Amino acid sequence: MTTPSITLYVTRPGFDMPETSPFVIKSEVQLKMASLPYARESTIPPQAPKGKVPYMVDDGEVVCDSTFIRTHIERKYGVDLDAGLNEQQRAQSWAIERMLEDHLYFAMVWFRWIVPENFAKGPARFADRAPEAEREQMRRDMQASKNQDLRGHGIGRHSAGEIAALGVRSIDAVATLLGDRPYLMGERLSAVDAIAFGVLASILTPFFDTPLRDAVVGRPNLVAYVDRMMRRYYPEHEWEPLQQAEAV
Repeated sequence: MTTPSITLYVTRPGFDMPETSPFVIKSEVQLKMASLPYARESTIPPQAPKGKVPYMVDDGEVVCDSTFIRTHIERKYGVDLDAGLNEQQRAQSWAIERMLEDHLYFAMVWFRWIVPENFAKGPARFADRAPEAEREQMRRDMQASKNQDLRGHGIGRHSAGEIAALGVRSIDAVATLLGDRPYLMGERLSAVDAIAFGVLASILTPFFDTPLRDAVVGRPNLVAYVDRMMRRYYPEHEWEPLQQAEAV
């Protein structure tokens, strides 16, 4: 195996999470699953090559997007993060990943960015490092841009109740697929668990009050799943829902 020289460009801890982006969590967990050493470097999306975080530099090669990061590390380092899965299970994993990334994630983002109370204590703080006279306009611009993105996606054209209903349907699907198994595809960890953990933990964080969080809290197998993954991959992070899982 080639000796890795990897730098993963990440966001930063925030919102009572080890990372503010579930996609950063996905890539970091997959690097840990692959047992590949890496360095972390904080950045912001406007400074990233495709305007998205995470991205990775591996011995001078720039790899953007968490899905392509996975492809790169599997190809270059001879790792199969879905080892033990058959073709049907691999197809199911891809379908679950797309539901999480292209649907449930955007419902989570709407409640985080558009609900005024959540925006004010969460994403609005990204402007805190700007000159004081520019902060309020920057916050308005940030929220307006995100609202436009969400309308372009489609989910932002619905009411809060409709977005909640769509998100809860995906949460129910994940809870049903997980059942009483430790991981989404069974007894063994696989790549899809990295993004499932990232999205579900980002919903479950007590920092934001949303109907999606209420839905996850009401499904003990999902709470226990997030706690299990947090203990395994971010044991140093103080994670409040750990106590909730024991009480559910």
